[in-house]
Amino acid sequence: MNNAPFKALACPLDGDPLTQVEGTWRCATGHSFDIAKQGYVNLLPVQRKRSNDPGDSKAMVAARQRFLNAGYYQPIAEAINHATLSGAPENMPLSCLDAGCGEGYYLRQLAQAAPATVLIELIGLDISKWAVMAAAKQSRQQDQSATWVVGSNANVPVQSASLDRLLCMFGFPVISEFARVLKPGGMLLQVEAGSNHLRELREVIYPTLKPERNDELTVPEGFMLQATETVSYSLALNGKEAISDLLAMTPHLYRASAEGRERAAALETLAVSVDVRLVKWIKSE
Repeated sequence: MNNAPFKALACPLDGDPLTQVEGTWRCATGHSFDIAKQGYVNLLPVQRKRSNDPGDSKAMVAARQRFLNAGYYQPIAEAINHATLSGAPENMPLSCLDAGCGEGYYLRQLAQAAPATVLIELIGLDISKWAVMAAAKQSRQQDQSATWVVGSNANVPVQSASLDRLLCMFGFPVISEFARVLKPGGMLLQVEAGSNHLRELREVIYPTLKPERNDELTVPEGFMLQATETVSYSLALNGKEAISDLLAMTPHLYRASAEGRERAAALETLAVSVDVRLVKWIKSE
């Protein structure tokens, strides 16, 4: 592994560059943000929170951690690794932000996949403090270097034009912010669910499935389409915990009725389709 923490953070209150001084990040105006003992920094101002505890709960984070660490989404991680590292210059830093990083699975996989000739600077951002706390803890356990930040995609606490790569994995893209923080020629890698993604689970928890949505791509302002890629395969889930964990890490946990969740909880095994689309956007010059 050849990775390092990303340093070009910006103050969430005034946008000025932040400088790390021992256990604190400070801007020239005097705003300061302490690094927690777990190794992350909270850059989500209280006035920008929509609730006291936004984002995924501690239980949801634990479910995602168990599911992803079991390797069920490894093919997705491998596709992301290949796309992120493709064209990376040797012996030069490659900065990468995971916007909506959860418990850090995809950045940890990327750190392991990066060749010794590429120094990759990593930053994980999530609005859930429980997710970022879990990410920082696992990163330390695996002796990986990264910057872990509680923050929002609506106000990415990163200096403008400072990133080479930006991942948005099943997340909520804020294109204007993503365009601001990416360098010209930088890459936005967006992973979204395809029409058949988790179809078998959805058939269990919903009375009927919604009509298929239009999958036609709309080019976001400030970007050019480089390529798209589909990752499709089947998973065999054995045991109630794996099925429960999968449901808990998706929006379907809240969208399903109590009866639908009960039907899923009764399952002992489930064969389910994984169907995702990886879209590679290039920031315009």
